[in-house]
Amino acid sequence: MAKNKYGKPCPFKIEGVQYIDYKNYKLLRRYISQYGKIVPRYYTGVSLKYQKELSRAIKRAREMALLPYTSKW
Repeated sequence: MAKNKYGKPCPFKIEGVQYIDYKNYKLLRRYISQYGKIVPRYYTGVSLKYQKELSRAIKRAREMALLPYTSKW
């Protein structure tokens, strides 16, 4: 599997994911930091295509109240 410039293969390409669904909050939680921010590509190894889909899905899930905007203190 081809790796990106950070040396990590894209987890979505390995699993063969076609579409990142905003209703799958368990998957989306892995890509949100403890402070509620979307984790950047160089930490996760996600390709640009899937990072855009991922951020769009996280924003939709937040809007639908499936994910919090910020973490609880």
